[in-house]
Amino acid sequence: MSMDIPPGGRISGFRLARLLGEWRRRGARQGSSDLAAAIRLLVLDGRLPAGTRLPAEREMADALPVSRTMITAALDQLRTEGLVSSRRGAGSWISLPSGSLGTIPDTPLVGTSMLDLARAAPPALPGLLDAYDAVRSRLPAELAEHGYYEHGLPALRAEVARRFEQRGLPTSPDQIVITSGAQHALALTLRLFTGPGDRVLVEQPSYPNALDAIKAVSAIPVPVGMTSTGWDLPGVAAALRQAAPRMAYLVVDFHNPTGHRLSAQGREELADIARRARTPLVVDETVVELDLDGDPLDGPPPMASFAEDLVVTTGSASKSHWGGLRIGWIRASTEVVHRLVSSRTALDLGSAVIDQMVLAELMSSPSYTLQPRRDLLAVQRDVLLAGLREHCPGWRFSRPAGGLSVWCELDAPVSTRIAVMAQNHGIRLAPGSRFGAHGGFERSLRLPYVLPVEVLREAARRLGVVAASVAGAGAAAEPMSVPVA
Repeated sequence: MSMDIPPGGRISGFRLARLLGEWRRRGARQGSSDLAAAIRLLVLDGRLPAGTRLPAEREMADALPVSRTMITAALDQLRTEGLVSSRRGAGSWISLPSGSLGTIPDTPLVGTSMLDLARAAPPALPGLLDAYDAVRSRLPAELAEHGYYEHGLPALRAEVARRFEQRGLPTSPDQIVITSGAQHALALTLRLFTGPGDRVLVEQPSYPNALDAIKAVSAIPVPVGMTSTGWDLPGVAAALRQAAPRMAYLVVDFHNPTGHRLSAQGREELADIARRARTPLVVDETVVELDLDGDPLDGPPPMASFAEDLVVTTGSASKSHWGGLRIGWIRASTEVVHRLVSSRTALDLGSAVIDQMVLAELMSSPSYTLQPRRDLLAVQRDVLLAGLREHCPGWRFSRPAGGLSVWCELDAPVSTRIAVMAQNHGIRLAPGSRFGAHGGFERSLRLPYVLPVEVLREAARRLGVVAASVAGAGAAAEPMSVPVA
């Protein structure tokens, strides 16, 4: 699609050369075609997001190094495909071809054989029903009150604060606001920090519902590509300098969808970068408790430990307990909490009291633990990975240490084709393009491991059939829009 000057950052010639790597085929005469193909792959994989400003042709030619004639020919080819836009005096930038962000409806989910691999959401935690029964005796006292808690139920705020304390971050209940899930928490912070046209730094790829929330307030996501090992912190620093976003949204614990976790050293560096730019960091800890290879208390300190004044932490019981338990929270300074609550009343007057009572009951119980959930998820993860190795041997992935899903690198840019065809084989998938700020990621697929073991084995078998069918068909498919959790 044609674009005006985008808000994204500029990539230097040196950095573009590093991303391209060994792009020229041996013995090839058409170097411009090879260069265009290499840049096209970076766009499809989401490593060159739409809006990224390209170096000047002279800088690009010096960095690669090739002739300016070759650079011009390659860019002309990409302009013809709609992947590069240019304007006299403004240079060139990555764009997207017309219609690439269109959607097609997904097939209705009929019958019981449809396996939902679009939502990374496990069933309810055992014991949840018992907790509802336990709070019934205390409900009459609550029913005699007005039921509005703009900050949240005091008992639950105390429990959430205590959990932060256990993780090494001193926190008072006055620093906690209870919300109706992490998505609601993000909406409140966006309302506080941004306005229409403001920029929000995000990881690339990122959580689709977060990207949707950013666009819903007419803010503009500024993506910084993840590397194969995690965060590109120099890229984050460059984006903060060049795009001057009003806030950043990050998932540093078992990142959704890649599964990466930022080390303590990386968090310290990220905090220093944010401090120099004076950019608030909204850090989503929705799956921080789902450490499948260790104890959450032994993980890196919370991001707020490194930049107390700049970090707003959001969390949720949706992934750890149950998606139907619509309870989340925000941890911030008391000054930010006051501003959040003051602005909240324009949206709602508090979260469901009964659900808050249930979560407080669970968290305050001496026998409370999420270890059985973590143990089951670890088994399900390993079963899915074994099934993928058997049935989809051309796909590559790293074993995630936590979270709810694995991010697969496919053997061809066919993510949307696989998602479309999978519905004919009883599998519901979210294509990789759903996780990019402007599409892309046609070589990627997120696969949750929240279903029972036997179902995951069957899902892996069906995926193998789908992958083989797509490899044989080679037909194009339009990007899909499906609900993702």
